[in-house]
Amino acid sequence: MTKLTDLARDRILVLDGAMGTMIQQLKLEEADFRGQRFADWTHDLRGNNDLLILTRPDAIRDIHLAYFRAGADICATNTFSSTSIAQADYGLEGKAYDLNLAGAILARAAALQVAKEDGKPRFVAGALGPTNRTASISPDVANPGFRAVTFDQLRDAYGEQVRGLLDGGADILLVETIFDTLNAKAALYAISEICDERKMSVPVMISGTITDKSGRTLS
Repeated sequence: MTKLTDLARDRILVLDGAMGTMIQQLKLEEADFRGQRFADWTHDLRGNNDLLILTRPDAIRDIHLAYFRAGADICATNTFSSTSIAQADYGLEGKAYDLNLAGAILARAAALQVAKEDGKPRFVAGALGPTNRTASISPDVANPGFRAVTFDQLRDAYGEQVRGLLDGGADILLVETIFDTLNAKAALYAISEICDERKMSVPVMISGTITDKSGRTLS
């Protein structure tokens, strides 16, 4: 990561913009999300934007290319919901590693292509989203002590995601859209575990989102 850190010391590096809005502009239908691989899947898949990594890789690659060509130094992978926890809504929890591996490979290919076009280095940030469950509060108002997910479940899900992103060639890990700092802690813990396991170091970025008018994030 010497090249990345050297550039960051020299100037501000530009991160890409939103992936979801770009996908929405494509006006994809259920068949696009299913592709041939998931044509007979028992769950509705429309809206599972991460799945397009496997079923419409051309569309996701083109979005990465557009951001890089527009001047982005770093593009985030289309893996915001690519944990086994989030993908369970679609019955796709067993595809989490595949999504992250393929997502990083797609973004890496786009980075290399644009770098060849203009001679400027590009980087891939492996995106880890917050999941659709919170470790800090109960979803059941009648049972405030209940939790829909445990810290260890989050850590394991994030660990699987991190392995796929690193195996696919991510330069950076981006823990993004944090609304619950305990979820984020699980992600950072998983990153630390895997980096120790692999005897490696990887740059980590985090971004938060404010969820109410008080300006607080769940913790």
